[in-house]
Amino acid sequence: MEARAIAKEVRISPRKARQVIDLVRGKDVAEAIGILRHTPKKASKIIEKVLTSAVANAENNHGMIADELYISKAYVDQGPTMKRYQPRAMGQASPINKRTSHITIKVKEKKEG
Repeated sequence: MEARAIAKEVRISPRKARQVIDLVRGKDVAEAIGILRHTPKKASKIIEKVLTSAVANAENNHGMIADELYISKAYVDQGPTMKRYQPRAMGQASPINKRTSHITIKVKEKKEG
């Protein structure tokens, strides 16, 4: 059994979010939350919220025990890009891409024995 949580169209670039999600992939939930709380990145707070939601889904919807959960899959996909323009010298404009992410975390129970 696997429980998941997805945050869609989060306003952080996928490249920056992947740096943080690589730190917690495959770890126990308690250890992952500790790592995220001490990581000084914007993405760590967002990923911690998604992880907490996945754990709540596992407990409430699937009857799993929170202490026995680990992160089985965690990945970041690219969402839609908002395209903006920055005015520059001599009447020109430079494009700015404001990227978004879809963050997915799946948790499973550890197999005993």
